[in-house]
Amino acid sequence: MTATKAPGLPGGISAVLARGFRPRVSGEPKARPLTADACRAYLRDLQKFGVKLGLGNVRILLSSFDDPQKAFPSVHVAGTNGKGSVCAMLTEILSLRGHRIGLYTSPHLVRLEERISVGGRMIPAADLRRLLGTLKSRVEELTASKTLEAPPTFFEVVTALAFLYFREKKVDLAVLEVGLGGRFDATNVVLPLVSVITTVARDHMEHLGNTLAAIAFEKAGIIKPGVPVVCGVDRGPALAVIRRRAAEDRAPLIEVFGRGASLETRSGGRRPSFLYRIDGDSYRLHPALLGTHQGRNAAVAVVTARVLGEVWRSTDRRTIEAGIRSVRWEGRLEKIGRRPRVFLDGAHNESGAAALAAFIRESCPRPPVLVFVMMKDKAIARVARILFPVARKIVLTTIPYKRAAAPEEIRAKARAFEPKFVLQPDLREALASARRLAGPSGTMFVTGSLFLVGEVKKIRRKV
Repeated sequence: MTATKAPGLPGGISAVLARGFRPRVSGEPKARPLTADACRAYLRDLQKFGVKLGLGNVRILLSSFDDPQKAFPSVHVAGTNGKGSVCAMLTEILSLRGHRIGLYTSPHLVRLEERISVGGRMIPAADLRRLLGTLKSRVEELTASKTLEAPPTFFEVVTALAFLYFREKKVDLAVLEVGLGGRFDATNVVLPLVSVITTVARDHMEHLGNTLAAIAFEKAGIIKPGVPVVCGVDRGPALAVIRRRAAEDRAPLIEVFGRGASLETRSGGRRPSFLYRIDGDSYRLHPALLGTHQGRNAAVAVVTARVLGEVWRSTDRRTIEAGIRSVRWEGRLEKIGRRPRVFLDGAHNESGAAALAAFIRESCPRPPVLVFVMMKDKAIARVARILFPVARKIVLTTIPYKRAAAPEEIRAKARAFEPKFVLQPDLREALASARRLAGPSGTMFVTGSLFLVGEVKKIRRKV
């Protein structure tokens, strides 16, 4: 790949491009692939270490493999909401252009393999087990030699696995979704072509802080010196933090909804369309993903593709529009039933709840039935105040996760909606109850957590 200095961009990005991202030979140990059972057991053991913010461990682990994350260019996407949708849209756009794109996202809904894909295909289970066996052996070596002071976390190991796989497959570019925050997220070892911050809202406050400014500071941690930043935040203290960090790092800041840009909703209802204008160019956007909020996500994807056109490879307007029109992304207002209409949506914070409530008001002729689960550490009361008023009935249930709140816990935090509640701790029975309450002409939403969405998908696949 020939690198040229992008017009209007500082030398930092050109220096990154000049390295050419040539794959490097790794010193990988000869390790047997793990069996499916051993794979599950090892991953289960890793999850005991929980969330550990910091980059020391993952840098040591990756360095032992000759830094696979340096073998390909990348786009790094952070944000409270919308980052998965933006990653999916951008991957579709670039794939339609003929590029071989690696995509790394989290969490998965049913299978771990969903997190890692190349060319639209999930990593095969055999490759996952093989690479996990290699990583396990290397972790044991590094731990025994005390090179690693503590075992890596689940997310650190899976992130390293994704980088190894993308290097093997010689991807043209990787689209990487931040797992949590940004500054200390395991993905933040990359030096990307473009950094993206989609939105900043309240979530994961036990790790990221209690104010929007504090949360924005963590997400702005993905900003690198000289690397362009695409920003979907359009106001308030969060935008001020991002602007300040970009200025400090001399990173060109492209504000998706700033001066010279506008987003107009052209048609409403369940599947709205939009006209996005920026710097004199117009894009007619018909997102395949449902909800008015996807117009903003689509605009972020448009701008990111445009910036990539300056620093990497260009994409024409028609391809950008086609990618947004054809993208698929499970668990985000995903329709899975007709009589009644059934939607899966992983709204798990205030911003997600607001987007879902807006969709319900726009597209449901009468109030729907919710099947609802949230994690104990989430803002249950605040989400309830936003989402529960638009529902006719709310079936409170639970799922087999330690963090999942019991129906009684949710009820205790949302007493004002007591008349709407049906408590059914068994998920299958909860789904059946919601179907009966909705009736064949009604609508039901399964929401409150992506983990709930995943459990419902598992149930459907077993039927």
